[in-house]
Amino acid sequence: MSPETPHMIRMHDNDNVAIIANHGGLATGAVLADGTVLLEPVPQGHKVALADLAINDPVYRYNVIIGHARQNLPRGSWVNEHRLDMPEAPGLDDLPVATEGVVQPALEGYVFDGFRNPDGSVGTRNILAISTSVQCVSGVVDHAVRKIREQLLPKYPNVDNVIALEHVYGCGVAINAPDAVIPIRSLRNIARNPNFGGQAMVVSLGCEKLQPDLLFPKATIPIRDSRQHADLQDVDVICLQDDEHVGFQSMIDSIVNVADKKLQILNRRRREPCPASALVVGVQCGGSDAFSGVSANPLVGFAADLLVRAGAKVMFSEVTEVRDGIAQLTARAANQDVADALIREMDWYDRYLGRGLADRSANTSPGNKKGGLSNIVEKAMGSIIKSGSSPIVGVVSPGDLCERPGLNFAATPASDFVCGTLQLAAGMTLHLFTTGRGTPYGLKEVPVIKLATRSDLARRWHDLMDVNAGRIVDGDATIEEMGWELFHLMLDIASGRKQSKAEALGLHNSLALFNPAPVT
Repeated sequence: MSPETPHMIRMHDNDNVAIIANHGGLATGAVLADGTVLLEPVPQGHKVALADLAINDPVYRYNVIIGHARQNLPRGSWVNEHRLDMPEAPGLDDLPVATEGVVQPALEGYVFDGFRNPDGSVGTRNILAISTSVQCVSGVVDHAVRKIREQLLPKYPNVDNVIALEHVYGCGVAINAPDAVIPIRSLRNIARNPNFGGQAMVVSLGCEKLQPDLLFPKATIPIRDSRQHADLQDVDVICLQDDEHVGFQSMIDSIVNVADKKLQILNRRRREPCPASALVVGVQCGGSDAFSGVSANPLVGFAADLLVRAGAKVMFSEVTEVRDGIAQLTARAANQDVADALIREMDWYDRYLGRGLADRSANTSPGNKKGGLSNIVEKAMGSIIKSGSSPIVGVVSPGDLCERPGLNFAATPASDFVCGTLQLAAGMTLHLFTTGRGTPYGLKEVPVIKLATRSDLARRWHDLMDVNAGRIVDGDATIEEMGWELFHLMLDIASGRKQSKAEALGLHNSLALFNPAPVT
């Protein structure tokens, strides 16, 4: 793409707007390929009217009405959030079901080197994860983790890391409220993540509401193939308020001693060839811009289809970012039960937002708008693309495990780390994260592969972005070519042959639990 030539991107022949692709935008008088002359400067990623729009005329992008003109907008005008009225949210009745999912031929023979677990799951990393039952113990656990890394980890070369699953929950909350099940089962299922090899341990204060036997009740251990989940069979508990702990060092020594026992077991794990069907991949976007739906998200969607064809579990998420495309989702539901589950989760979230006197329009950020996304409708159309084209076979409620191979919708908030935390709870072992504005997002529990939507971002953040999807915008590569490249990169990173940029730099953020229940 020549930087001197004006370039626009029109997503569908029926669209009456296009986005400006040139870095730095275009000035007044620039002439686009269809003959449109800009009447004013239009920033990169922002929309220009390709036809005269009168007040209340529908504005189409992705062949979807993303808004109505708030004023007369002659051809060549800048179309932005201040000049559009957002449509009402689509209804949840009389939606199409199972009419559009594309079933493609299976992909066979693709493997990665992973860590097999007794329950049949496979990890992409070998990590000792120390759970916490309450935020009060986080400082003590952090101190212990540093000591374990310095003194013990060098003795166990087959263990990748020791981490704390710290969070701000566990007390000062309505622990018996109906919605408290979401953060509690999230923490329980995160401890079961395949990357942790079944060696669960929890540090408790002693007086908190989230007692260890509530976090890990033996009665909730599911049975599969006559085998208990290894990660809930033998949970070691260290309670800081126990009489045996005299002083701070005693607490640290107890944590370190239990960790040593767990590390000995984890160190016996070895990578071995595993089918690509054993992967559990979460896809997500954050810091989105108008190019997200043009480059990075379609690229991830293509790779998601490859993963589904290989038999893997794939999750896309973010309720407010798919709400306006609910008809597209139910049309791809594998059956009526899946469609009903999609509708149920959308309805629950509508009511959840309503309790806070908000709606899905609260989703879009200042950065989204600066990057050209006028409202949540436009953002949603670009967000859904990262799910690919496969049928949706399952819906995962917040905090639940993802059980079904194929494409699943994990019903999470759009907040980056809340979504990532819930995908971890669902069993995610590898994460794809697209960004247009840029974010140093990272998770210490799983490798995160970050994709830049624009070449400018990929150049500026060269040591933070793993993939430059801007090559698609620039005309240097196709979605299909880069989709296969991404697929093989995922296998390499899952195998430990490569590290993602965030993993190599040690960039990560804390867990962010979704807690819709009251805080007391």
